Amino acid sequence: MIGPRAEADTRPGSAHETGGPRTEAVQAAVTGHVLSFTGTALVAVYTLDADGAELRLAETVRSSGGPYALPASYFLSERTPVADAFRTGRPLWLSPDELAAYGPTDADARIPHGVSLGVVPLGGDGAGLGCLVVVEEAPDGIDADRRSFLELYAQHVAAGLEASGPKALGHPHLPALPAPSLDRLRAGAFVLLPRTGQMTADAPMLELLGIAPEDFDGRVETLLESTVPDDLPALMAIVEPARPTTTTSQLDFRIRRPNGELRWLGLRCRVQPGADGTPERVLGVLAEASYLRPGTDEVSMVQRLSAALAGATSVRDVGQAVVSALRDPLRAHRIAVAELQADQLVVSVLAPAEPAAWPELWRSAWRSEWPDAPSHALPTLVETLREGHVSVWPPGADIEPGLAGIGPGGLAVLPLPADGRIVGVCLIGWEERHEFGPQERSLLTATARLVGQALVRAHALDAEHELATMLQRSLLPRKVPVLPGGVAVTRYLPATMGLEVGGDWYDVIPLTEGHVALVIGDVQGHSAAAATIMGQMRTAIRAYAVEGHPPDVVVSHANRLLVGMETDLFATCCYVDLDMEEGEALFVRAGHMQPLLRRPDGSTEELTVEGGPPLGVVADAEFPMTAAGLASGTLLALMTDGLVESARLDLEDGVRQVCEALARADPSDPGRVADELLGGASRRDDDVALLLLRYDGMRVRPTRAGWTVWRLPDAVMHARRFTARTLRSWGVTEELDVALLITSELVTNALVHTQGEVHLHLTLTADRLRIAVSDRSPRAPVKPATMDWESTGGRGLLLVDAVSQSWGSVPLSGGKQVWAEIALSSVRDPSSVREPPCAREDTGRPAP
Repeated sequence: MIGPRAEADTRPGSAHETGGPRTEAVQAAVTGHVLSFTGTALVAVYTLDADGAELRLAETVRSSGGPYALPASYFLSERTPVADAFRTGRPLWLSPDELAAYGPTDADARIPHGVSLGVVPLGGDGAGLGCLVVVEEAPDGIDADRRSFLELYAQHVAAGLEASGPKALGHPHLPALPAPSLDRLRAGAFVLLPRTGQMTADAPMLELLGIAPEDFDGRVETLLESTVPDDLPALMAIVEPARPTTTTSQLDFRIRRPNGELRWLGLRCRVQPGADGTPERVLGVLAEASYLRPGTDEVSMVQRLSAALAGATSVRDVGQAVVSALRDPLRAHRIAVAELQADQLVVSVLAPAEPAAWPELWRSAWRSEWPDAPSHALPTLVETLREGHVSVWPPGADIEPGLAGIGPGGLAVLPLPADGRIVGVCLIGWEERHEFGPQERSLLTATARLVGQALVRAHALDAEHELATMLQRSLLPRKVPVLPGGVAVTRYLPATMGLEVGGDWYDVIPLTEGHVALVIGDVQGHSAAAATIMGQMRTAIRAYAVEGHPPDVVVSHANRLLVGMETDLFATCCYVDLDMEEGEALFVRAGHMQPLLRRPDGSTEELTVEGGPPLGVVADAEFPMTAAGLASGTLLALMTDGLVESARLDLEDGVRQVCEALARADPSDPGRVADELLGGASRRDDDVALLLLRYDGMRVRPTRAGWTVWRLPDAVMHARRFTARTLRSWGVTEELDVALLITSELVTNALVHTQGEVHLHLTLTADRLRIAVSDRSPRAPVKPATMDWESTGGRGLLLVDAVSQSWGSVPLSGGKQVWAEIALSSVRDPSSVREPPCAREDTGRPAP
């Protein structure tokens, strides 16, 4: 039912000439409503001239690229489809062959062969107003459903002409003059099956109801739920008829849109019977009917605006509230809201947001989402802001094009006062002629004061929110490390209510032996103290984890640290130690939410992890560990309660929603999954931290070998021999010399500078070799900054740094480990790697 995109026809004889000034942007908006449900190539409105001798073209809309054009007028004395339909008062539907049978005329010379034509008279009871003309590329003629939709739509057009023509002004003896009707007649269509209650609706109809297309469930109850209760019985009698009727049913009724706006809609529909004589289908057209009703209640509009501004927490929210509250009730075509900062205008909202809808001066200044308002080229605007009073200009006023183009039919400039100064400006423009009455001027003045005060408040909240967010993000990791065997992504969203800095944190900590620690936590409260505690706890847990402590010890140490701080705050935490090779995970939970798992088959569960109390409550609290295995393709989700709990959402319901979202998600893109989980958290009572890990498993599992280095005179030689035998058995020969050099330097440093046991570890992966030496000294080696010929040490680390891809040291429980990695010249096949003959020689004795 969705038709082609359309554009305006502004040739002579169109409404651009006879109906007043009109821009291409407005005409383009018109066609979106006119053609969307008809699927036609061209729609035109002809109205009777003052002499009653001819039908003149008032408006035309057509599909993009259509070559069709209609005459500027039809004489009623001629034999043409348009004149015949008007005279008889009955619709005329012509296939290409039937249209050709009329024969070519000068008036129809621009209608090519091979198209179908439809003409529907406008008005009834002998009071013809004109005709609705439709051109469609239909070789077999316009089908029955489209005919019904167009005839129903024509009744709405006729009602608009009657309301705006001389008859509405008390002159029934005069014919209706051309009046712009299609642009304000927002219309949509639907098909309803009464037996099942299923409804198919096009996008314009859903827009009238305020429903997003993806949120429409296809039920007639959705239409009924938005209807004002007083109008519901009459509407149900039409959309749920007991028997078919031969006449068109019509009704004007009220709906309440999701934003609270009250709107009048006009419904016209036809009921089609089934084989058993009961109603089978209802074809209907729903159209905007507010313009047929009395003017907007100014008090109600101010109340709605005031309520919307009360909940605005950002400058953009203020602009959107102004557009929502004023644009439709005032029937304005353009609204701009801008702040005044250091004599510069900073645009926050433009409606419509398309550059083509604004004058050239504004389009040329479009740099990003909004243009840099060209105040230097708008002297009239600058003068109005200096005076500080609401100013209005009628059509044709002598003002600069940059302002005149915003409202060719009328323009209102509202300086926004607050705290004794002008803080911004609101521009409201009309495309068609607009008369400003005393009541409307008072309304605009009251509106300006409300918006100005809200703008100042929102600007302060924006600054506070930006500062809080900056502090929060500075305490979180700047980036997530690349993990072998998995992909981790993190997200953080600050709260939008109670704009103080929060205490949520996350961390991803690479550990030794292919392990990684995943941490998520939440400090109680929203304050600078909470953020400070958060930063200290994140740093402490990272330090304890890197030292090599098991998960329960890491959390216990962090708990004792927080208790010793003697603060009134506590923190919750979930710590995971994951073996990326085997998929074995150890979970420790301290008063935090349970983690969520999405299995490779799509099933999602809330993992049951035995937990202890929050951190900082009991000094000697125990934190048991829970083991779980992760299969390749498993998605692990750790989050804070801000994602699943709020004043409007229970915790259980929130967890269930997240589980359902995880089950639907595509784990191939964890970043997109994280964004989808956060998609519904636009208004947050609490900040949100989210950590997702997709566990893939190692494509190539590392091969390891170890050697205990005894403190013998030839210990380094034995370590070199062990390394050489091991690497030859693994097929690593090209990098052998470099590996032996690194082994010699690392083992020598450990023997010379430390006491106690020394261990050599070799790890081979698909593309690199890791050589590590551990000892009992906690002191990390330091590469010398300078070196001269008289130096007696330090050259070993310089050699390691020069020949290895990377090197470093990590603390271990009771010592440290110094490591270096070598990139392999070619990727190894792990299946070809044999266990080295000395891999089991870690017995405390040197190898032979």
